[in-house]
Amino acid sequence: MNIVIIDGQGGQLGAQLVKEISAQLNNINITAIGTNAVATASMLKAGAKNAATGENPVVVACRKADVIIGPVGIVIADSLLGEITEKMAVAVGKSNAARILIPMNKCDNLIAGVPDLNTGALIADAVSKLRFIAQSRKV
Repeated sequence: MNIVIIDGQGGQLGAQLVKEISAQLNNINITAIGTNAVATASMLKAGAKNAATGENPVVVACRKADVIIGPVGIVIADSLLGEITEKMAVAVGKSNAARILIPMNKCDNLIAGVPDLNTGALIADAVSKLRFIAQSRKV
């Protein structure tokens, strides 16, 4: 199963995802894509084996992904303080992959009806959803 984690800014959300997914699931391939070098470095430090930075790696990785995970801003052009380009948002949105979008209420993207949970709770829920997808595909 090919998992693509996309994160920007400092990459801390992506780093936590890499750690938790690697610890809890087997037979997966994680590709960490940072919208900037700092985010990519954070995910590499967390244990990602495959990583790249920028727009084209997002576009290419989304074509090959079974699951894409990241903050909800990855589907909104100009979000994450402008780090998500239109091409990136379209690539995530058009991908055949399942998407697990984490509702981070930041960067002027507020999600109604979602309680303001701490990052740990959001990560746990994202990993739970990934585990469900993996089990349904018998990975």
